[in-house]
Amino acid sequence: MRKPPKEVERGEGPSTLHDRIRTSIEKQILSGAWRPGDRIPFEHELMAEYGCSRMTVNKAITELASQGLVVRRRRAGSFVAQPPIHSAILDIPDIQAEILQRGQAYTYKLLNHTMRKPAPGKLEELELAGEGNLLALQCLHKADTRPFSLEERLISLAAVPDAADTDFAITPPGTWLLDHVPWTAAEHQISAVGATKEAASLLDIDPGTPCLLLERRTWRDGTGVTYVRQTFPGRSYDLVASFTPTRSRER
Repeated sequence: MRKPPKEVERGEGPSTLHDRIRTSIEKQILSGAWRPGDRIPFEHELMAEYGCSRMTVNKAITELASQGLVVRRRRAGSFVAQPPIHSAILDIPDIQAEILQRGQAYTYKLLNHTMRKPAPGKLEELELAGEGNLLALQCLHKADTRPFSLEERLISLAAVPDAADTDFAITPPGTWLLDHVPWTAAEHQISAVGATKEAASLLDIDPGTPCLLLERRTWRDGTGVTYVRQTFPGRSYDLVASFTPTRSRER
């Protein structure tokens, strides 16, 4: 039997229903009952629990996201965010979405697709592979027909078995992972490099041209998900970092 919708209490607690929803989720997070990386209830679950519209639930979650308490992943749901740290906070970009947001046409080409064992002696690959194989992908992203980024990616099939059956000739791996595999920790390493001969040929630039190299590793609950090297010609990409303190300073 369906439960009747909950009524909004008057004269106590948050004054609106979306405030009640936001406060309830906030308490679960701040109390530690919901830990970083935990998925919060889906919007339709909250709608049923509170007897309200999707708009009301969406407003509550949007406010939690703006507070930095939750992160939203397309088609995967919303998750408790990692606590703020003193270093730069860098989001994991979806290259396809960023190019489209700039008003440019996006195209993508899968250059190489192999399934293999981790390379002997490479501890990073051994740790990422776990008890399984690695899916090695090389792809090229373009903006308005011009090469934008060369991507070389390894995906752990032990952590993400569905990747083995995904057609990455159609869907960019970064976009697919953001949509299907929630991550709970990430590490970025950013370097200024000169384009190698191979990279220069694919990016249509001269060898040695200044490029930004972004290396990223992501984990889900301590298990390695993916490692990626993205090479951007210096003219095509920049990074913006935000800083936040872990606690307010007493005066």
